[in-house]
Parts: sequence; structure tokens; C-alpha cells
Amino acid sequence: MSRRTTVAWVLITIYLAIPHVFLNGKPSILLDLQRREFTFFGTTFLPTDTLLLMLLAVSGVIGIFLATALFGRVWCGWACPQTVYMEFVFRPIERFFEGGYRGSMQIDSERGTFHPRRIAKQAVYLVIASFLAHTFLAYFVSWDQVQHWVFGSPKAHPIGFGIVTLTTIAAMLNFVYFREQTCAVACPYGRWQSALLDNDSVIVAYDYTRGEPRGKGKDRTGKGDCVECEACVTTCPTGIDIRNGLQMECIHCTQCIDACDAVMRKVGRPEGLVRYTSRAALAGNGKHFLRIRTALYPLAFALFFGTFLWQLAFKDAADVTLLGPAGAPFTVQQDGEVTNQLRIRVANRSDVAHAYAVEVTGADDLKLIAPMSPLPVQPGRTETMPLFITLPHEAFEEGIRTVTIRVTDGGRYMAEFPYRLAGPMRVEDDERGAKRPKKEEHK
Repeated sequence: MSRRTTVAWVLITIYLAIPHVFLNGKPSILLDLQRREFTFFGTTFLPTDTLLLMLLAVSGVIGIFLATALFGRVWCGWACPQTVYMEFVFRPIERFFEGGYRGSMQIDSERGTFHPRRIAKQAVYLVIASFLAHTFLAYFVSWDQVQHWVFGSPKAHPIGFGIVTLTTIAAMLNFVYFREQTCAVACPYGRWQSALLDNDSVIVAYDYTRGEPRGKGKDRTGKGDCVECEACVTTCPTGIDIRNGLQMECIHCTQCIDACDAVMRKVGRPEGLVRYTSRAALAGNGKHFLRIRTALYPLAFALFFGTFLWQLAFKDAADVTLLGPAGAPFTVQQDGEVTNQLRIRVANRSDVAHAYAVEVTGADDLKLIAPMSPLPVQPGRTETMPLFITLPHEAFEEGIRTVTIRVTDGGRYMAEFPYRLAGPMRVEDDERGAKRPKKEEHK
């Protein structure tokens, strides 16, 4: 239990510190849904980073599959914020105010919900839930914004105040009322066990061979080590009996292991009646670390996460998108020249401001009007600029003229994009010098 406690408090510290730790001048994690910018450990991803986000998400899923194949629901029992905060923050506070299971039963028999100790417990819960709600919100709007909302008037930011209030209520409902039902009902991870575990996966299990037949009393003749104390059932947060085998509701919190070991020490029997093991080991088949799952999952993880790192290392310093006209594809001027209007959108992915110059090549007598060239773009921001490209009427063949648009920041970024300009069809003379009439459309 001491190791799990140490891990839990290290994780709580990490969870609370992430919004306050900055890398490359950015929060460690910031999921800015309003701006559609997602920052992970100093690197910001945009919605256009579809491949990178997909590779990162798939790598995370494969990592969970691998951890489950090796160690069962280790995430649920040791690292999930739901379990960590429930078992090492809220439940200890409950034991402090109510005196454990017996004290809670006594309070229920007296004044129940309105007992002074229970009211005090709920007040402490509300303070902690509010703090956790603000910290959780900082993952999405930054801690500076949360502070602005906290110390400002609710009238100045009613949406922010409403979000904080609703998040606090959700935290209270989760940790005070729903508790383990969130794991058993809402979380899909438990339902994946049948597909993710095999007989060699490490699980929390009851040693049936050693424990059966069960029986109470000091005389253990013909009986197993299980003394029917029900300590494993009483201490289980989801209320299951681990002696009935692996169940979906088991979150691998190991409280049944601690309770059973304490009873075994009292009755003079060896610890480990309930322990970390595997179904294959319980059946006497030994341990098999290397198997299909443990071979394929690491390979798949290395492939996807390695590709993610490779793509990230060679990611462009800017993302440039050419957008067509909102109205007519082209306009013909009074002097017969043809003008195409398009827009260029530039997303600056670097950590410093850049000015992006635009050039167009590929045609004689080409005229370019770029009102804001070079276009200044702040780091992490996106700006759009209109472009007007004018060509003589005769420059178009079959109504099309392909040019090359070059965008550069004068430094590490330079990209060229072929673009097809639209224009009028040319009318050619026939062999007798008469103009070819247009073919009539069949109605």
C-alpha cells in the first residue's frame, strides 16, 4: 500500500502542476477548444494536423492495450484521476470525519445527512471539488484566464462563471455520489477487458486452490486458508467478491489484497491468498511474458509513435492554404485583361512572429496585387490575405492558366504551390477567316 500511496501523491502533484508548468513559453497541456489549438508539452497542434493528432491518439490507445495485456487494469487502480482522488483524497477525508465504516453507520442511525460531522465533511468536499474544477478548467482555458474569472465579477464573465460553477457541481456529484459507479457504468475501459486480457495477463485474483474449501474457526483441518471473514468484500469500493473470479467492476485498486493480507497475518497463514497473479499461474502453467500480444503491441506502438516523432521533427514552420474566390471565378476588365481573386491563409507554427511574402511566377505580363505582402503573422496565429492576379486575355488556353505561387518568410520556410487560374475561352478563326460560332445548346 505504501508504494501505491507514493505513486498516487506523485500523480496528484503532476495533475495539479501541469497547468502551471510552461515549456517553450506555453503551458504543458492546453486544450484550447475556442481557438482549436491543442498544446502538448510545449508543442501546439492545429486542426489541420490531422495526421499528427491521429498518430498520437493511436499511439496512446496502443499503449493502453499493451499496459493492459501486461498488467491488467493498472491504469484504473494506480493512475486514473478518478481512482487517485477518490482513494487518496476524498475517502480519507470521509474516514477522518465519520470514523470509518462503523462511524458512518452510527451517523446514519442518528441524524444521517444533517449530522454536524457529515455537514463538515461536505463543506470540505465542496472546497476541494471547487479547487479541482478550477484546475481541470485550466487545462482548457489556461490558469491565467481562470484567475481572471475567479477574481473578477461574475457579471463581467457570466459564461466563465457558469462553466466553473457547473464543473464544481459535476466534481461534487462525481466524488460524493457516483464514485465507483463512474468506473462501473460510465467508463468503457472495464468492458474492454475481455478483448484485452489473456490468461497470462497480470490481474488481482483469489487463489482458489489454496483458499478452498472456505470455513471459519480455529480448526483448519480439511479447510483452505479463506476464513470467510468477508474483509475483501467489505473493503472493495465497487462491492464485488474477488473470490468469484475476474469481474468487469474490478478496478485493481488492491484494497482486497491489503485486507486479506492483514487477516492472514492475524490467523498465522501466509500472505498472498489474494494477490497480483495471472490465471495461467493459478492453474500451475507458469509465466509466459513473450506472447503474441506482448510482441505485436510494442511493434505497433513503436511504428505509430516513431512515425509521430518523425513527422513532428520535420513539420513545416507554417501551414499555407490557398482559397478560391467567394464569387465569380474571374472578372474581365475594360481593357480586356482578366483578374483572378484568391485568398491565402497562413498559420504560423513557429514560436516567433514572421512576415510572409508572396510571389507569383509562370506567365508573362503578370500583375500581382497583394495588399499586405509581406503578411505579418504572430506565433501560433492564422491570418488571411486576398490576392489579385491579372493576366492578358490571350494568356489563357482553354480557359486555364497554371501559375506558381511562392510563399516565404525569408528564413527557414519556403513553399511553392501550383494554381490554376480561370479565364475566358479564346475564340479562334476558322480556315476561311470567319469566327466559329458557338454550338447551340440542346434544350
